[in-house]
Amino acid sequence: MKWKIGDVEIDNQVVLAPMAGICDSAFRRIVKSMGCGLIETEMVSTRAIMHMNSKTQEMLMMTDYERPIAQQIFGSDTESFEIASKYIEENMQPDIIDINMGCPVTKVAVKSRAGSALLKDPDKASDIVETVVNAVDIPVTVKIRSGWDENNAVEMAKTIENAGASAIAIHPRTRHERYDVKADWSIIKEVKDEVSIPVIGNGDIRSCYDAKRMLDETGCDAIMIGRGIMGNPWIIRQCVEYLDYGKEPERVSSKEKLDMFKRHTELIKKDSDNPKIIAHKLRTNAAYYMKNLHGSVEIKKKIFQTETEEELFDLLENYVKTLKY
Repeated sequence: MKWKIGDVEIDNQVVLAPMAGICDSAFRRIVKSMGCGLIETEMVSTRAIMHMNSKTQEMLMMTDYERPIAQQIFGSDTESFEIASKYIEENMQPDIIDINMGCPVTKVAVKSRAGSALLKDPDKASDIVETVVNAVDIPVTVKIRSGWDENNAVEMAKTIENAGASAIAIHPRTRHERYDVKADWSIIKEVKDEVSIPVIGNGDIRSCYDAKRMLDETGCDAIMIGRGIMGNPWIIRQCVEYLDYGKEPERVSSKEKLDMFKRHTELIKKDSDNPKIIAHKLRTNAAYYMKNLHGSVEIKKKIFQTETEEELFDLLENYVKTLKY
């Protein structure tokens, strides 16, 4: 089902969550090939954008194939948000700019007073949203958690809407809860009932059936998939086909997983010329693709002991040969 954020038309109700350290361009292109309606990038610091270096430049890289795409940024002051959002619009030209007000990690939320820390200060959050909305000509969206240590999601959603945001994504756990409790989807419904802009629901979507249930239970406009997609990009296609056509998901074989990892590897190598970064990404993604297969716990240990790409692929090829499916 098509829907819109501002004037950006989105083909279906499946959105990729902006996962730090995961959602680089290679990963996003894999996800897009599965039919994802809206792609979100990993978050980039507004201060890092102001003091641009090669690492930040690489993090901001995107391709037209990934469109529509939202670039997520995080920070704690209006000045850096204004400068960073203007730079991104002019130089990267994403379809949407997304503001992170949900990251729970200490480095971001406590030390930088960004991410979910902004949930403690609705007035400051409002100023940041209004600043970015006024700085750019493309839609601005915001991703939040349900609160810092208690639920204030509806208050924040209304504040964000009044500041001019075109959509909001809600992860219904507080910063204090991290990922340790079940996501409370009723909070998504409460937010949807109180705002008129599109609401994207996020949290505990592990299958196409979860996606359908979230849409039905909350009335949200779209669903956002995060950790459930790691090593399993097929969940995107399964959700799109089930939501739009009622098609039941098909089992993914170990050979399909290995073939997808090979494809992913080539994209990673095209995007970077840093051997250490490439090696880290290959081992990390290999572990995700092999996850939940028979004997994968032991294979994961061996994956992180490999020293060369050839050694890694020999290990995986021999492992997959031992599996029945």
